[in-house]
Amino acid sequence: MCQDCGCSLPRFGMQASQHTHAAKAPHGALSTSSHEDLSTNPQLSDAKTLSVIHKILDKNDVEAAHNRRHFEASRISAFNLMSSPGSGKTTLLEHLSEYTSIPYGVIEGDLETSKDADRLIAKGIDAIQIQTGSACHLDAFMVHGALHRLNQKEGSIAFVENVGNLVCPASYDVGTHRSVVLLSIPEGDDKIAKYPVMFRRADLVLITKCDLAPYFDFSVEDAKAALMALNPHSPVIEISVKDGRGMQEFANWLQADHQARFDAVKTAPLSASSTYSAASTHTAEEC
Repeated sequence: MCQDCGCSLPRFGMQASQHTHAAKAPHGALSTSSHEDLSTNPQLSDAKTLSVIHKILDKNDVEAAHNRRHFEASRISAFNLMSSPGSGKTTLLEHLSEYTSIPYGVIEGDLETSKDADRLIAKGIDAIQIQTGSACHLDAFMVHGALHRLNQKEGSIAFVENVGNLVCPASYDVGTHRSVVLLSIPEGDDKIAKYPVMFRRADLVLITKCDLAPYFDFSVEDAKAALMALNPHSPVIEISVKDGRGMQEFANWLQADHQARFDAVKTAPLSASSTYSAASTHTAEEC
């Protein structure tokens, strides 16, 4: 995992067997007593470490605001697509052009290879690949370097397809206007509760690969209930690129959001704080 956002720092519970306060949780999982959570990790409670993490995030937020201004200057709406690996982000973008007339470009994020960008380019979609190496998320600086290479028309849409990961990408504003989180049927309906930071950030949740629902024990109602508890304002669209369900609804949502944003600009400029749903403050637990 990455070295700068804190996600690679060892959590206390992972080594609890070496500590006298460790306790066995159900199914043999290791846990700690209530007074020994993140604060017992000297790397996360150390003031210098926390200061470095916050400086990184603060600098990232400044660059993200710059990216948003760049998009808005060309009346481009930007959407951050986040999910675990294999949930169908690239496939969704390959097929979206069949349901919308709004042109779009894509900034792709993966640790290695340009496979996803190549797939989109083969479909006639402008795409730029970012290879992060070992970083488990994109940040605003990476996106800034790529957005100047996208050949996008005024009034179009830009997608940032983030690195497949349900943890770190949620803590990094990359300069988009909205966050769309995908959850596929094969992943299970428990992921929303397990990864709350990501789903709290969502402006829209797409439940993907719904054509596979008959073959998996996935309760859409349970998933929606979990999301309602965390983020009651986020709509949910059930999607399948195989049979087309939900695709037009997603395209309509994008178009309505895009139009509303730049209709509003006619009367008042957008501010960075009003167009991104992520919190402006960060904690070490989120990173």
